[in-house]
Amino acid sequence: MDITAYLDSLKFADLVNALPGGIANGIIWGLVALGVYITFRLVDIADLSVDGTFCTGGAVTVMLILNGVNPYYAMLIALACGLIAGTVTGLLHTVLGIPAILAGILTQYALYSINLAIMDMKANTAVSVSKFTLAVSLRYISYSIEVGAVLVLIVIALLYAYFGTEQGSAIRATGCNPEMAKANGININTMKIIALALSNGIVAFAGGVMAQYQGFADINMGRGAIVIGLAAVIIGEVIGDALFRKHMNFALRLFFVALGGVIYYIVVVIVLWLKLDTNYLKLLTALIVALFLAVPYLQKKRKASFGKAGKQAKKFAASLEAEESSEGKES
Repeated sequence: MDITAYLDSLKFADLVNALPGGIANGIIWGLVALGVYITFRLVDIADLSVDGTFCTGGAVTVMLILNGVNPYYAMLIALACGLIAGTVTGLLHTVLGIPAILAGILTQYALYSINLAIMDMKANTAVSVSKFTLAVSLRYISYSIEVGAVLVLIVIALLYAYFGTEQGSAIRATGCNPEMAKANGININTMKIIALALSNGIVAFAGGVMAQYQGFADINMGRGAIVIGLAAVIIGEVIGDALFRKHMNFALRLFFVALGGVIYYIVVVIVLWLKLDTNYLKLLTALIVALFLAVPYLQKKRKASFGKAGKQAKKFAASLEAEESSEGKES
């Protein structure tokens, strides 16, 4: 490949023009990241049902809009459907004793058929901004960014307020130390169900936003949602911790989790601008997630090794002083 011709084909103006679309996508996936954060970080559950509920939210929203329902009402109903799906995952895990990861897979698997039924057994269903009023649309990217940003801020504010309540604190306590939470009278099974329901509700809401933005709901639109959500969570946390360190409070953490979705999609836009093979995009995502997952561990390991080396140096210096003092006494 001619390097000169390749470099000449890369126009900075193309990157600038593509960035708004990436930011709009990133904001919507930031909503997904907020949902994933609840289960992944707050209650320490890897919930795979979000791949199904993302599509559920999109399918419900599109079908309701096609039947004349206001788009914002449609998204709220999609959120309610996500709450139900998350509750099912929680019941499978807590009542039937199915491991959380398998419970999520079962729910996701069942939702495939349910999502098809919602869309009248069609693999995809379109909704045009020319015929219907939509909250966001790919045709109006600037407006979509504004609406998406407002929705994200509202969700962050609601989550911050909720997790400051007694029940929200109980959920966080359940994730931090289940045995201690149980000893303090917290019903940890109930807290897990609530967390899973809330997480999937937010993801379904995001699916409703995405379906409007791209103009259709597709049966495969949620595939890989958990990976992108995790990437956004980890990227946001690493960047936030690097900037604020000990001052990284819960509100900032939620903000950076949502911002992680934007950063991830900016990276995707850059990859596409560099004209790299898009078939390797999932590989790139996996590498990004693995890299950012490893950063906190490697940082702790480095600090521990430096601390250990410091202690050994102090012991060595103390032993030298002891030997010198003993030699002095003998002389």
